[in-house]
Amino acid sequence: MSAIQEVVTEAPAVEAVPKRAMTLGYGTSLAMLLVLILVPLFVKNFVIFQLTMLLIYALAVLALNILTGGSGQFSLGQSAFYAVGAYTSAILMEHADINYALTLPVAGLVCFIFGFLFGQPALRLSGVYLALATFALATAMPQLLKLGVFEKWTGGVQGLVVTKPDAPFGLPMSQDMWLYYFTLAVSIAIYIFSVNLLKSRSGRAFMAIRDNEIAASAMGIDVALYKTLAFGVSAGITGVAGGLGAIAVQFVAPDGYTITLAISLFLGMVVGGVGWLPGSIVGSAFIIFVPNIAEGISKGLSGAVFGVLLFLVIFLVPHGARQVAVVAQHWLGKLKNG
Repeated sequence: MSAIQEVVTEAPAVEAVPKRAMTLGYGTSLAMLLVLILVPLFVKNFVIFQLTMLLIYALAVLALNILTGGSGQFSLGQSAFYAVGAYTSAILMEHADINYALTLPVAGLVCFIFGFLFGQPALRLSGVYLALATFALATAMPQLLKLGVFEKWTGGVQGLVVTKPDAPFGLPMSQDMWLYYFTLAVSIAIYIFSVNLLKSRSGRAFMAIRDNEIAASAMGIDVALYKTLAFGVSAGITGVAGGLGAIAVQFVAPDGYTITLAISLFLGMVVGGVGWLPGSIVGSAFIIFVPNIAEGISKGLSGAVFGVLLFLVIFLVPHGARQVAVVAQHWLGKLKNG
């Protein structure tokens, strides 16, 4: 038996993912945070921009993880909520002249309401049928944003140009560096909120529904309420990520939020490990950097190379980055004891 098989056998948490296994230890979390704080000080602005997008997509993947890994509901429509959040921030900034930081709570609230309302009719669906319903939402959203009735606000096919903010209080740093640290602060706040949510009574209700919906209902859990609440929270966090993405990219357009984005976020969740929140940043790194690596190997066959790399990752570590973390923890434990 290989080391990976041995660890997976000994650690059923890879498959079940109880609440205690959904986060990193304090020491590892602090070390990771220190790296995220220091890296921008030694790289160029373009790399800082990539790191900012890494955090933004990690937020969107984390939101999907709460929905799928937390409550067991599959969604291929996260790009729709991301688009609504992005356009909310862009419209408020450019048409209402509202500070970029203040647009993010509004984007989150708008998407929470949107997700909660969408979750109501989706209660009748589950599994692949729910995935298809959210797929339809993601497919329709770019076309809705192009409608002439909204063109005055959305810019229609042309989209909207968003002004990137300067560092406040005369801080001696570039726009990209300031936005990175601002995004990092927002990401940390949402991560802490997500961890506490999944450890709370509502989080236990989510996971009870995920594990056995009938048993959860028999225990007195309001399944309809918590399933729609999971949709709303996931959509709200995705909306904040979309708002940050609009500010970072400085542009929003319907064709930037197609079904391809939704599939990429779903892929990021799977690679990071379904239900393991720290894996969100690993999944985000995969969907941002691996396509560039594939293009570097072969520009003409970049899609094929990406497919092969993805197949290898899924074949070797089917439970994603969490499985790698379990293996590493297993060997570190052996080294300490030996």
